[in-house]
Amino acid sequence: MDRRNFIGSATAAAVIAGLRAAPGAAQALASSPDGRLNALFDRIFDDSIDRSPEFATSLGFDKGARAAAKSKLSDASDKGRQEDLAATKRWLGELERFPTAGLTAPAALNREIVLYSLRQQTIAPERFGLDSVIRPYRIFQQGGAYYSVPDFLNDAHVIATKADADAYLARLGAFATVLDQDTVVQRDQATRGIIAPDFALDLTLGQMQRLRATPAAESNLVRSLVTRAAARGIAGDWATPAAQIVETRVYPALDRQIALVKELRGKIKPGAGVWRLPQGEAIYAAALAQATTTNYTPDEVHRMGLEQVASITAELDTILRSQGMKQGSVGERLTVLNKSPDQLFPDTAAGRVALIASLNDGIKRMYAKLPQAFASVPSAPLEIRAVPVEIQDGASNGYYKRAALDGSRPAIYFINLKDVGDWPKYSLPSLTHHEGVPGHHLQISIAQGSRDIPTLRKVGFFGAYTEGWALYAEQLADELGAYLSPLERAGYLQSFLFRAARLVIDTGIHTKQWSREKATQYLVDTTGFAQARSQREVERYCTQPGQACSYKVGHMAWTRARAKAQAALGSRFDLKWFHEVLKDGAMPLTVMEEVVERRTKVLLG
Repeated sequence: MDRRNFIGSATAAAVIAGLRAAPGAAQALASSPDGRLNALFDRIFDDSIDRSPEFATSLGFDKGARAAAKSKLSDASDKGRQEDLAATKRWLGELERFPTAGLTAPAALNREIVLYSLRQQTIAPERFGLDSVIRPYRIFQQGGAYYSVPDFLNDAHVIATKADADAYLARLGAFATVLDQDTVVQRDQATRGIIAPDFALDLTLGQMQRLRATPAAESNLVRSLVTRAAARGIAGDWATPAAQIVETRVYPALDRQIALVKELRGKIKPGAGVWRLPQGEAIYAAALAQATTTNYTPDEVHRMGLEQVASITAELDTILRSQGMKQGSVGERLTVLNKSPDQLFPDTAAGRVALIASLNDGIKRMYAKLPQAFASVPSAPLEIRAVPVEIQDGASNGYYKRAALDGSRPAIYFINLKDVGDWPKYSLPSLTHHEGVPGHHLQISIAQGSRDIPTLRKVGFFGAYTEGWALYAEQLADELGAYLSPLERAGYLQSFLFRAARLVIDTGIHTKQWSREKATQYLVDTTGFAQARSQREVERYCTQPGQACSYKVGHMAWTRARAKAQAALGSRFDLKWFHEVLKDGAMPLTVMEEVVERRTKVLLG
């Protein structure tokens, strides 16, 4: 299985799904069919941890018997990918052969989910020779070691002891190796026509050059270690060896990668979508299926998006007219609102501090409302940070990183503040409810704190489930009265409009040969988002096919599941009861809807 993607895969959500019993009970059940299946899940999980140092660190499992993992990075070579595929197929074969007789219904379901997940994991490497169909390019503006490793070392690699600092130095050296492995793989992919679009490589090159331009001793790679070691009182000269590794190993490897990107820049086939790649139509079909956990065709998703855009636009029109904004299209009126001085924080360091402070205030206000809709409210801390300057040109506008399970690292909600003008005040509450509470942070914190599911299910990720919940959370915030003015509610609907437009844009780019410029203009005209912000979003869709569709497809599944339960239960429906499904962890959308239906039938008797 692909160690680089395992933590974000469907497999990671399910591979030990049956391990729910207490230790004593589990021992008693060990010889039962469920117990034997659980033992197989356990072996798959152990293998995934042992094969992925980053996975171990992200979970806080790089301690004790796995302490050596903290000094390593995964093998990013083609050989490493082939080994991952071979491991996945071995586990898949063993699970397919596992006898189903005597399994309980939950265990049988777990087996089917794991089989689905493992089969999905084989598609990209086996059919297309890729790491992922959703991220088909090894090097692009949001992918590759140059982009991910510095962020990983700073955010995930905890430094609390001298051994942790030594391990950081070892990983810094491994960074150079992984950079060269990426360069070799990307060069090979280029011979097969697998190269990111020209504008993506331009962004990539700019980010690489900014990373390279900083003197080694002043780089974030060095400063992160030195600052954190000093904060923990870890004695020693950490700056000198770190700077030497960066200067003599990392920067030369980065120079080699920069040279490759410059070389490839002149060999790119025109176009923005994966349609231009060999087997591009099949790659997109597989990506759309994985991103949404559905069988919708691109044309169905495109039409769905157009219908949603029309419906949400009409609702926004009503709100804007009530605020005296009647001239021009809805997109044009939102564009005017986005530029209104009273809606903008100053484009200064102080303005950025004030913006983040406003997000923290929004989190606090929502926490006070959560007991109205949730039986239990987790207290896991959440930090809000600006996206690092070095990667903000290519980074998403906002994203969430889960906390380590052992509490060694908090959850972080990142916001891209390259241009404060991208974030008018009326639009920020919906973002906070999406990334924070009751969105990603609440959903993932509930799963991580659940006593009903095993460790690996607590870190499971299904894009359509997770992003669908976050969009549903924006709607729930509206139901809880979290939007304090009609304009803030317009911001929430604008967020929905944005996600609906992405259904149109993603399918347009990858199956209808839309250009980046056409897709960007559609997003600007439809949502009123600023040109630069819209283009940054579109550039992401161009290089990560299908992913943008997971949000609205997932949202519709969550609202459909709730509506069915509410219709069946009538006055017996309880919103807190419905939300308890989060304790079962992430799962495919179809499975989630089945789980809600099953729980509903139990209540009905």
